[in-house]
This record gives sequence, structure tokens and C-alpha cells, in this order.
Amino acid sequence: MTISITIKALSLGAMIASSAAFTAVAQSRQDVIIAVGEQGPNSLDTQTPTSNDYTRLVALHVYDRLVKHGVKTLEDGTQVYDVTEVLPELATSWDISEDGTQLTFKLREDATFHDGSPVEAKDVKWSFDRAVAAGGFPLIQMGAGSLTSPEQFEAVDEHTFRIQVPDGNKLALPDLTTPIPIVINSDLALEHATDDDPWATEWLANNTAGGGAYDVVRWTPGNEIVFQRFDDWKNGDLPAMKTVVYRQIASSGTRRALLESGDADVSVGLPPKDFAELAEDPAITVVGVPKQSAIVNLEMNVTMPPFDNPKVREAMAYAIPYEAIMDNAFYGRASPMFGAEPGAEYEAAWPVKSPYDTDLVKAKELLVEAGYADGFESTIYLDLSRATIREPIALLIQQNLKEIGVDVSIEKVPGSNWFSKMLEKSMPMAVTSFHAWLDWPEYHFYWTYYGANNSVFNVASHVDEALDAQIQKARFESDPDAYEADLKGIIDTVMTELPKIPIAQDYMDVAMQNDIDGYVYWFHTFLDFRTVSRAE
Repeated sequence: MTISITIKALSLGAMIASSAAFTAVAQSRQDVIIAVGEQGPNSLDTQTPTSNDYTRLVALHVYDRLVKHGVKTLEDGTQVYDVTEVLPELATSWDISEDGTQLTFKLREDATFHDGSPVEAKDVKWSFDRAVAAGGFPLIQMGAGSLTSPEQFEAVDEHTFRIQVPDGNKLALPDLTTPIPIVINSDLALEHATDDDPWATEWLANNTAGGGAYDVVRWTPGNEIVFQRFDDWKNGDLPAMKTVVYRQIASSGTRRALLESGDADVSVGLPPKDFAELAEDPAITVVGVPKQSAIVNLEMNVTMPPFDNPKVREAMAYAIPYEAIMDNAFYGRASPMFGAEPGAEYEAAWPVKSPYDTDLVKAKELLVEAGYADGFESTIYLDLSRATIREPIALLIQQNLKEIGVDVSIEKVPGSNWFSKMLEKSMPMAVTSFHAWLDWPEYHFYWTYYGANNSVFNVASHVDEALDAQIQKARFESDPDAYEADLKGIIDTVMTELPKIPIAQDYMDVAMQNDIDGYVYWFHTFLDFRTVSRAE
């Protein structure tokens, strides 16, 4: 059954009224899930560098990857992905050469795209070529697994695909589980390519060409996206839910009200205070998992005075009101990343706590040593789409900095422009965050501190050739003891140079009706509706 859904307003009343369209077809409502969140995709194409994070939600459901991770259950019953297990998705099997330089995949012979055409190795080849040709974020993500050139990808025959990895990068296989190396229907996409747009970028931004468990049947940017199940999907267990509606609603109060009234099944992106309160509601289930490798930072541009002075950056680390931020911005829905014993050896892991804590006397002394006894003026930038948490953080920091003579203003950047602003490297200070898709510490550092990348996540414009060499060594180190020493050295360097001041490891919180089953925390943090079901 095809369900027609029309949403024209974001008010609570309008949302409830529109829900009646579903409940009027009682049998269908069992097969529909309605999720609400603050943010949504600005494109349908995950391989476009200007696409925002929520294009990954589209990629996850509309397109297949060669492989995926398994799932495990924690002691408290929470289901999370298993970084140690890689399973088939489009590929049925694969062989990896002993030196890790060649990966050969056998593809399912019965898999089809949404238009019924067969999925072949030429489609994988074209899709991977497109990902590395895109540049920007897609290329850097592919590069994390040393997948950077079309010459590395080969369609051996209709159902055999091969990758050459000259350096034997250990992240080559897990990198294929991310929502960038997706498999696109190349014939369909090429029908819409032009001489000026050989990769059909313009068309794929607004249309899909996949073979995943769902397809997009309607997308209204800034409002909602509707997915319909692809009943001929062969690359996993057929999802229980036939229709998924994801509504983008700016008001957190409206999102909470829709959940509490039962007019929404799942809500993400609520303020931590709301999640803390909803966790006490017996009708609602709240699942919170610390985001892997995640850090919320105060980041300072080390190329701009006064933050080119290490003592100023250290002063900022002692000026941050950490405990107030934990209480009044995160409401306990985060883990502190500060207050480690000064001088203690760091663990060879990430994230780890910094040795800094709030000490305004120490902060003022460091400013005097740095030549800023009278303080200075600056600006803290934040992502407006994440203002629920980041604005209180910025305000609390602003208040403390005033105590040591530093006068800062706060600038809010619209979420749609945040990535562009990060790429400019023009913000003197910013409340930033990063969580790594691949759960290896050196991968996190590769994205956030590796100067040669000029990554969007290196807002601090931090470049240290010696640190880059440390990160590269760790990426390819095979000796466990040497690897551990490399990680400890990297952590000591970043905690000393302080382009980013760690504040907290935030949670991926999801609130849902009690009859919703099958939620799994994934490294990308997006909802995976393929495993979700509704209790009878």
C-alpha cells in the first residue's frame, strides 16, 4: 500500500492533524514510523563536498555498501555496532591478500537497483571513482583507508570488484562501511550527466539512484523526507517498517510534545535537559550512548593573535568553567573530558581527559606571562543548528573569560553555513565537536590534527610537521608496543600545544515510544530504520 503524506506546517496542532492521515489507515500505521529532529539533509547526495551530515541518513537507507558492521548487545541491553565484526552487504565474500594490498569482493548476483536493473561491479567502480573525484570531505574519508585514485579500483567481471591498497592500510576494509563509498546505479546517473557535470552531481543532489532497503518518495528540504521500503532488497533482512517519515522541526518543545503525545515515535536532537527528564517518564524509552571518539572543544585558531601564543591557549584551558558546563549545558548527558591528574601518563586510547581544570588565578597569571595583562577582545563562534548545547557553553565561557579581562562576543552561524565557515579557517574561537566514524585514535587525529589534510575539522589551522609524522607512523604501525607509544606521544603533544581544549564527550541520545524495538547505536550516529520495528 502506498501512503500519501502531506505536511505543510510545523506547529504542534498541524503535526497532530497530519498524523491523522496515518491513523485513519489503522493497518498501515503499524508499518509506519515517524521520527523528528532539528536537522535534515541539504542534499540527497552524500558524495558532494557541500552536503551536510544528514545526507548520511539518506545514504544509509537508499544506497548499499559492499560491507557493514555487525551488532552486539551491551550488559544493559543497549544494541551497538560491533567494530570487530565486518559482515556482507552487497558483497557476499571477500579475500584480502596477506600483505593487505589487495581486496577482492564477490558481489551478490541477484541484487538489483530500485529501477530493477542488476547491480554490477562496473557500478561499484564508477561509484568509487566518483567518491575520490569529488574532493573535499568524500576524498579525505576515502583517503583514511588509502583509497584515493581511480586506478586502484577494478571491475574484474560482472560480479567481482577489486581494490589495490599499495600501503596495506588496516583501515581500508572498515572504511568501506561508512556512508561515503556507496554503490550508485551508474547507468541511471549517467543519463543525467553532462560535459560540465560528468558525475551527475546536480541531478543526484535532488534524485536517487540506489538499490538500498528504502528509496526516497518525497523530500521537502527543511521540512521532511519520506522513505518507502524497497521490497526486492536482497542485501539484508527486509525491514519491518514499510514507510519512514523523518520530519525536521526547529522547535525542541514541539518535538518533545509530539513524542509525549504519541504523534511521533522517535525523537533525536532534543536538549540534554529534555532527555534527562524524559528518561524518568515510564511511557518513553531513552537510550544514551557516549559517542565514540567524540570530543566537544573550545577551538582556537593558532594562526591568529593572541592564540598564536601557547600561553594564551593554556590560559583559556584554565578559564573554562567545566563543571558549570556539565551541569547547565549537558545536564549530565555527557562525560567530562577534563581534570586528569597533572603529569600522569596518558592512556593509549581516545578520548582521554585533559589535565586542565578551572583555575582563574592560574589563567590570569598565564595571560600576564604571555604579555596580555590587560586582556584582549575576541569572538566565539558556534553552530546555530546546535545552539541548544553550544550557546550555553559559549555564554558560560564568555562569563568566565570576563573575570580575567578577556572580552568576547558570540557569533551564531546558521547550520547550513557552518561547514563553509569551518573551511574558511577564519574563526578566532569556536565551540566545535568531532566524532570519528572509525574507532581508532589515530583516525581521529588524522581528521582533526593532521595539518597536511587541511581538514574541515581542523578549525584551529594547526600544522605541526612532527605531529603529522607521529600520526602517520601510528596509522601504519604493526608493533603493539610501538603503536601504544606513538599514541601516548600524540596525546601528550595535542594536550600541550592545545589548539583544541577538550570539554566533554557528548552522548548520542534517542527518545522513543516504548513499543519501538530494534534501535542500534551506529558510529555515524544516525538512526537506522532498517532494524527498527513496532511491538505488536
